[in-house]
Parts: sequence; C-alpha cells; structure tokens
Amino acid sequence: MTATGTRELKVSVPLPAGSVEVDAVLHEPPHSVATVIVAHGAGTGMDHPFLIGFANELAQAGLRAVRFNFAYSQLGRRMPGPAAHAIAAWTAAADLVDDGAPWFAAGRSYGGRMGSMAAAEGVMAPTGLVYLGYPLHPPGKPDAPRVAHLPQITAPQLFLSGTRDPFVDPHEQLEQAVASCRDATLQWVDAAGHGFEVAGHKRPAADIGVDIAARVVPWMRDRLA
Repeated sequence: MTATGTRELKVSVPLPAGSVEVDAVLHEPPHSVATVIVAHGAGTGMDHPFLIGFANELAQAGLRAVRFNFAYSQLGRRMPGPAAHAIAAWTAAADLVDDGAPWFAAGRSYGGRMGSMAAAEGVMAPTGLVYLGYPLHPPGKPDAPRVAHLPQITAPQLFLSGTRDPFVDPHEQLEQAVASCRDATLQWVDAAGHGFEVAGHKRPAADIGVDIAARVVPWMRDRLA
C-alpha cells in the first residue's frame, strides 16, 4: 500500500480471442464496510480525474473502491467492443473482490449501463448498483431507450443524472424507466450535464467526482443498514 492509500491490481478478462489483463487500482481505507467497483465511461479510462476523485471520496467515507479498465481501453482502442466483452470485464472485476462481503457496482455512463446488463443477466450479484449519468439513449434519439433489461435487476439501483444531460432528455423517459424497476431511486443534479459539469461554474473533474460520491455514500449506507 502506498502513502496515498492506493494499490495497483491486475484483472484477467476472458474473451473469445484470449484473456486480456487489464489494470485496476484499489483505494483502501483502514477499515472498510463494503467495496465499490467503479467502471469508466466509453470515451475515457479508469484514470479519468472524475473517477479518481469519486473513488478517493468513497475511501474517505470508509468504502473500499476499485477502479478498472475495460479491455478495449486497456488495448488503446477508442471505441468499445461487443457488450459481452464489457460484461466479461465486470464479471472478472466482481470475482476479484466478491468474498461474501457487501459490494456495489458503480459506473460512469457506458460503464454503468454495462454493469446493469451484467446484473440483469445474473452473472454478478452486487448489493446495489449506482449509475453516474445513465445513457438512456443517444443524444437526440429518445426513440431508442436502453431500458428493457432494467426491470430484471433485483438489486437496488441508484440513478444520478444532470438536468441538462442530453442522454436523458426528455426527463420523463428516465423517470418512467426508474419507476419500472423493482427497487430504484432517481436523484437529479440541478443544472448539470452528462459529466455533472455545470455551465458557467468551471470546476476540476476530480472535485465534481468528490461531490457526486458524497451524494452516493448515504444511499449505500442505507442499503448496508
């Protein structure tokens, strides 16, 4: 363990063409009550400042956090591959930390959606799932919602979305999707975009990640109570 409380890990992801070893980073507090696996969005990697700030704040709150790369990101590719590859990465990351203790799946945009698909398929069973900007549909295409699998998820779900996020416009569509779930909560972040940035209030992405984590922690503690 380094002075910053982080440790590098490796996760082996089995894919049809052969296993890919992806990087992961563990943020571990002195005494953790649960683990949170954190996945990145489609156009970034696990070292995005938002995710680092988010994971650091979780650790400050007593939650062990693990950031990991999807295989395509690890291999230097810009675009995600098949959803099955991302689900395999989620499953491998879950196997790494699942020791019978409570754990949560959290993901930015694409990473959260892939986590929801893994949970819906039953290949992983988190204590709860957190979506940091769920990409309900491509911007400007509300007629193609990605919601059919959400009611199949049995674990509690928390959706955090900015009121200016083009991936959830119109808002009613996300509200209806959340209402269709077995146990789901929606938190709107006023005036925020897809990355939870607020126009006219420029802030470092890491600081935004800290603020969003502070919203998530009480919900997780309620699930653990």
